[in-house]
This record gives sequence, structure tokens and C-alpha cells, in this order.
Amino acid sequence: MIASHVMFSLSINPRFCDTDALGHINNTVLPVWFLEGRESILRIFNPSLSTEEVSLVLVKLELEYLEEMFFGKPVEIRTYVLRIGTSSVLVGQEAWQDGKLCATGSATMVNFDKHSRKSVPIPADIRKKLSEHLLEQDR
Repeated sequence: MIASHVMFSLSINPRFCDTDALGHINNTVLPVWFLEGRESILRIFNPSLSTEEVSLVLVKLELEYLEEMFFGKPVEIRTYVLRIGTSSVLVGQEAWQDGKLCATGSATMVNFDKHSRKSVPIPADIRKKLSEHLLEQDR
């Protein structure tokens, strides 16, 4: 379990339309929930989330479904930093429902200059803020 001061936490109330024919949360829903969970990381780079100042782009997303999730009970999305590179950040995520870890994921996001269309180094002040959410084992 991750120390709460390291991670961001978001509670999602599954909608009925998030379920599939088998009665559990559809596999297409989790990437959207994880995106919503990464908003806290995006705000470190761009506090207003202004589309004019977009600087992070998603370059890789991995998900692992461990347990079924169901309508009617909240899902907690936990988000934290796994690694900070020169121009990229690896974000870890977990989905918990009813005290069970139901899914894990990771997202690699690159600091991007939309004018030059190239990656750019993460500034020192942002690096410092990101490091506050780095897992203890990786510090």
C-alpha cells in the first residue's frame, strides 16, 4: 500500500452506463478514469489546464485488470509518480473498489513544446513538485 501523502486520490461513482453485458465495469471505462486521475499531475505542469499551455503528451499507457468492478460502489483512483526522467514522467495508478485492488496502470507522459513539436526538459520547479509524489522506494 502506498503512503497517502505521496499519492493523489479521486473517488469515482460508476454510472450504470459504465457497465457492460456481463454486469461489470466495461474495460473501456478504466482508461478514462485513469485520465481523470492524472489531472493532478497535469496541474503541476499547467495549473489552469489551459489548452493554450498544454505541455504534457501521453506516449504510453499500460493497464492490468485484476478484479471485476461493479456499479453501485465507489471506485478510488490512486495516482502517484514512479519515475521522473529528463523530459518524461512515469505515472502509476491503481483502481480500488470495496477494499480490493481491481486494476493497475502506468502512463508515460512527455513534456512537450507544441510549437517546436519536440520534447523538452522538465523545469526544476516542476521536478521538485513531482518528486513530492514519488514513491518512497524510488526516492
